[in-house]
Amino acid sequence: MQNTTFELTSEFVELNQLLKLVGLCDSGGAGKNIVASGVVSVDGKKELRKTAKIRTGQTVTVGDVRIAVR
Repeated sequence: MQNTTFELTSEFVELNQLLKLVGLCDSGGAGKNIVASGVVSVDGKKELRKTAKIRTGQTVTVGDVRIAVR
């Protein structure tokens, strides 16, 4: 499992944008495709909402990558 941390500078970040910002994809649109494929979970629960609001303290998992949002 690869762990990474994302420093949040606002109230929230949309899930598809988070995937782009941490380098898992090249664009927000590609991030939406990743979410739609069903491989993304937030705090251990599968997440299919492409623009779900991710806030400080949440953990996003995509395959073998875990993103801690701080």
